[in-house]
Amino acid sequence: MTDPYASSTESTDGQVYTVTGQDWDSIGAGGMGDRIVINMGPQHPSTHGVLRLVLEIDGEMVTEARCGIGYLHTGIEKNMEFRTWTQGVTFCTRMDYVAPFSNEAAYVMAVERLLGIEEDIPEKAQTIRVLMLELNRISSHLVAVASGGMELGALTVMTCGFRDREIILDLFEAISGLRMNHAYFRPGGVAQDLPAGAITQLREAIALLRKRFPEYAALCNANPIFMGRLKGVGHLDLAGCLALGLTGPPLRATGYDWDLRKKEPYWGYETYDFDVITRDEPDAYGRFRVRLDEMWESLKIVEQATERLAGMEGQPVMVADKKIAWPAQLSVGADGQGNSAEHIQKIMGESMEALIHHFKIVTEGFRVPAGQAYASIESPRGEISCHAVSDGGTRPYRAHFRDPSFVNLQGVSVMAEGGFIADVIVAIASIDPVLGGVDR
Repeated sequence: MTDPYASSTESTDGQVYTVTGQDWDSIGAGGMGDRIVINMGPQHPSTHGVLRLVLEIDGEMVTEARCGIGYLHTGIEKNMEFRTWTQGVTFCTRMDYVAPFSNEAAYVMAVERLLGIEEDIPEKAQTIRVLMLELNRISSHLVAVASGGMELGALTVMTCGFRDREIILDLFEAISGLRMNHAYFRPGGVAQDLPAGAITQLREAIALLRKRFPEYAALCNANPIFMGRLKGVGHLDLAGCLALGLTGPPLRATGYDWDLRKKEPYWGYETYDFDVITRDEPDAYGRFRVRLDEMWESLKIVEQATERLAGMEGQPVMVADKKIAWPAQLSVGADGQGNSAEHIQKIMGESMEALIHHFKIVTEGFRVPAGQAYASIESPRGEISCHAVSDGGTRPYRAHFRDPSFVNLQGVSVMAEGGFIADVIVAIASIDPVLGGVDR
């Protein structure tokens, strides 16, 4: 069988067939044997991005599975070496585009550790960061549940998930000016204070989400078809997770309560009342249930953060050190986000020195003492870390990220081998990888 559009291929491991149709029986009749190697991707609609899976199959059974990555490589880490420390946030926020605030948080924490200003971050800025991180955890889990349900044919779950995610994206737009790729966390604090009416909007969203969340349990938890497709599929126990470095819901589904918000708290997480969700079901169903329950816990944190912010009116959201603080006071207007007119008037009319300082810190940035720092936070997909290295200049010498999707994908082969081809999709969905974070 030949393909006029394919180049010739030589193989030392038997004959290679270019298959463009026909029945499996007629294809196998040519003497190919039982061993078939197929590509799933890199454009398969169920692989959560541009992921390639190389599967060796025996009939419908997967005997070997390997991940092929790199198709979405953006060079974000390298690009950050040519931008100021503040501009770096606009790059790293685009890695895991489903949970952009987690990317920003790990990077900003590493930069603040290098600057030695971790203790100087205003309480209100830390509270806003926690609020946005937990809202993002909910929206990310909603995407995981929605897309996972869609891949199994549960379209109602998909429509519900994306419907409720819009509630949170509206909050992100109201607070940061953007639905995604926010660049809202900045070294020293956040880009801008909460806008007028944000507390009321947050309270309304909390009430609506609390009303909507029970629908997912009603649709899925005891659904015999849903359980039949997930239970016992993609099994990976605690020993396997620890050996491969998996974190997040796959690890907590084994019963191990590893969550950096509790184990190594940051930004005041130790002052919030919430539980770490675990289950003793190290399969796709257990991971689904962990995410479902985690949304409730995140909603509890969001509610606590909202009430704290209601009592912090007028408090600063950026460090007082003018040599570090981004000198903008942004506002969200009818034409988008930009400097407030009052702030521009103050800069232009205060003094020539103020205008020069504004120009220099925006164009050149601030200097960070030479050294290196490593910072980790708990993202929706697991532990995300940033290793930032400074040579004393205004740009990162190196910024490298430990992305949980990249590490967790190591579990695909263990989860998929020995199962059916259809179960590969379930295993991938239970990991919930985002390839923007994998390829960077």
